[in-house]
Amino acid sequence: MEPEKLEEFRQLLQGQLDEILRNAGETVAEMTDEKENFPDPTDRASLESDRNFELRIRDRERKLANKIREALERIDSGEFGLCESCGEEIGEGRLKARPVATLCIECKTEQERQEKIG
Repeated sequence: MEPEKLEEFRQLLQGQLDEILRNAGETVAEMTDEKENFPDPTDRASLESDRNFELRIRDRERKLANKIREALERIDSGEFGLCESCGEEIGEGRLKARPVATLCIECKTEQERQEKIG
């Protein structure tokens, strides 16, 4: 892949990682600042439900952050954009849609087909 394209993907990935980390910091700040007492059990349940939902989102973002870090490492090592299954280049369109992709569309389709069978 051309160095200019790699730099574009590096900036895209770093921007996504920065946003995830910023969101995580805001969530921590919000949850530690809330010292509200809810005498009404319904209000308390609503708050707990909202917190649970927020934590699930942050957990998904944490997993995505790890994938982003791995993609940045692949850029540094020269492996970015190569399918880890067949070794062929992953299409630029696929990488733009999902820059953390490690499989070309053909190998990913086959993987999903195998998962449905098994």
